[in-house]
Amino acid sequence: MKVKVLGTRGEIKPSLPYHSRHTGLLVDGEILLDLGEPEFLEKDLGVILITHLHPDHAFFVKSDKKVDVNVPIYAPESSENVEVTVVSEPFTVFEYNITPILTHHSKKVRSVAYLIEKNGKRLLYTGDMIWINKEYWNLFENLDLVITEGSFICEGGMIRRDKETGKIFGHTGIPDLMKFFENFTNRVLLIHFGSWFYKNTKESRKRVENLARKYDLEVLVGYDGMEFEL
Repeated sequence: MKVKVLGTRGEIKPSLPYHSRHTGLLVDGEILLDLGEPEFLEKDLGVILITHLHPDHAFFVKSDKKVDVNVPIYAPESSENVEVTVVSEPFTVFEYNITPILTHHSKKVRSVAYLIEKNGKRLLYTGDMIWINKEYWNLFENLDLVITEGSFICEGGMIRRDKETGKIFGHTGIPDLMKFFENFTNRVLLIHFGSWFYKNTKESRKRVENLARKYDLEVLVGYDGMEFEL
């Protein structure tokens, strides 16, 4: 599988040219993971998989009118602005087996990760997340790559609890993500960076490198336009 990073910016103001676009990744030039920018629709896409309906992952949620998209869109819930196929069970697109996996992230919208499998290669794209329930962990054995978020460099990230429902929401920290995924892969790609990353990118990369050594992982720091192959 070939991976191209289209956007790596979280819901913050743009300040660096190689981290200016909201979230989006291409797999083999035909599967788009998240639709953070309208310009991503200019690609010759086959299908779009959206992790959750926040505007930095699904730009159309801020639109005041229906957005015309001429390829199938899969997401964990429906939208008033585009036609969406709501996913909860594994499905097949082209030669890819895709498994949506419930994640904890938001108190207002549903969120899923996507396990994408083709020709023995296994890629997990988490979107924004705090946690994935243990019932899904058996799916994560021998992952070739985990693509996950870099919103917070601090341990614990930023997690809150709704007073009425007790539900947690927010983002976990990069150290927590590495500690979790070291059990299932040796390669992680970070995208969706928060404000911490932009203060001093050279120092930020060093902090990521130190964490990677601690957890014995190969950690790639994504940037807009990055390409590589599994």
